[in-house]
Amino acid sequence: MVSLSSLFVSILCLLTVSSPAEASFSCTSPGTCDAIIDYTLPNATTFNAVKKLFNVKNLRSLLGVNNLPVNTPADEKLPANQTIKIPFPCLCRNGTGIANKRPIYTVVAGDFLSHIVTDIFAGLFTVEELQRVNNISNPNLIQPGDKLWIPLPCSCDDVDGEKVVHYGRLVSSGNSIEAIAQQYNVSQETLLRLNGLASPRELLAGAVLDVPLKACQSRVSNASLDYPLLVPNDTYVFTAANCVTCKCDAASNWTLQCQPSQIKSSLWKTCPSMQCQGLDNLYIGNVTDCNSTSCAYAGYSNQTIFTANTQLTCPASDNSAFGMRPGTWIWNVILVAVSSMVIVF
Repeated sequence: MVSLSSLFVSILCLLTVSSPAEASFSCTSPGTCDAIIDYTLPNATTFNAVKKLFNVKNLRSLLGVNNLPVNTPADEKLPANQTIKIPFPCLCRNGTGIANKRPIYTVVAGDFLSHIVTDIFAGLFTVEELQRVNNISNPNLIQPGDKLWIPLPCSCDDVDGEKVVHYGRLVSSGNSIEAIAQQYNVSQETLLRLNGLASPRELLAGAVLDVPLKACQSRVSNASLDYPLLVPNDTYVFTAANCVTCKCDAASNWTLQCQPSQIKSSLWKTCPSMQCQGLDNLYIGNVTDCNSTSCAYAGYSNQTIFTANTQLTCPASDNSAFGMRPGTWIWNVILVAVSSMVIVF
């Protein structure tokens, strides 16, 4: 008969083998970037509560990364165990990526580190990581009011020569490297390499997987305050001091679609004109037809909004070589070296 102590040791070993290791995303790029991570709600809550927990600057950012309507109420109920995406700033430090001083969690009475890690942040990092980044030598000495830097994993590195948005994808039971690679249009080899996995069999449920998300192509230049404006598929963002909203849809040939947001600017009393130079009555987001010129968003500064003229051409009549259905519009964007500035006086 197996003793209780032997059974306990066996179970403990099994749990140790089955538990995912701490997520550590390689990150060597200078500066900061935007990142995304999955969060499985430990309890029923609201969008507003999630926004506050992760210090997301505004509700629009949270809704945009989840591709939800911008008029979704902040107090809309979210059920326990639902997984949503969280946007946050990333910083490369000592070869790995970590949330750039946001979120910050304020300790309340009754908190202890394992409770914060497991019951509040759903195991997105380990107790050891939390101790390390906050220089906590004794986990029993945290006090109500203490501010803890939450070490969400992330990266700012290019992948295979392309700028991407790194997504901390939470692995569910039954997931596979092959299925995740297919879902996010990335090779299995890239996923394995980024995550230090020797084999797809090493993937563990509960792990946070570094998935590089392709972003839509844009006209935003490196002189713009929002460069590089990286918007992944099925997400949208507000930029240019909230004057412009941009959406990425792979069905639009991976070309960023921007238009005036119609909301209050965070910088100007009124948003500046977004008309393209030399194009009568053509503004950011306006497109008449293929074989014509459109007006694209090209970035902004504290004084200006930049626009660019973009020439669109109709697709070839025979799309069979590309596996396209008859009647599908694919616009091949030919970028024209014409841009303009709208100056605010």
